[in-house]
Amino acid sequence: MPEAEWYEDGLRFECSQCGNCCTGPPGYVWFTEEEAGRIAEHLGLTVAQFRRRYTHPVHGSESLNEVQSEDGYDCIFLRRDDAGKALCSIYPVRPRQCRTWPFWTENLRSSRDWARTARGCPGCNHGELVPIEEIRIRRDGTPNL
Repeated sequence: MPEAEWYEDGLRFECSQCGNCCTGPPGYVWFTEEEAGRIAEHLGLTVAQFRRRYTHPVHGSESLNEVQSEDGYDCIFLRRDDAGKALCSIYPVRPRQCRTWPFWTENLRSSRDWARTARGCPGCNHGELVPIEEIRIRRDGTPNL
């Protein structure tokens, strides 16, 4: 019988729109061909135009570009409103990597890893209880990071 996940009773999470998951040290935001098509369509661009303007090659794949800001390196699609809330300008078509945050395998390995994640993400341990079934769906749907 498999060992139960430490989070079998679920975890609390509610996005606070702080933008911490979209900024910080340099990183990568991976996307699929299908996601590239959806983002391009959302932006009114061809896929080739989207790639030229908003992506760069990394390790034989592609990542969304980042721009340096006072907060670190922001995703090219991160916008901040006058109140300081962080908003994704492609939210309805954001890549799976973004949709599955914070339920990434690396954040769920142990309660210590979750606590580390929560130190940088004020939405962790707050808001509604996300049941284990939903956590598993998001975790298992996360691209290999």
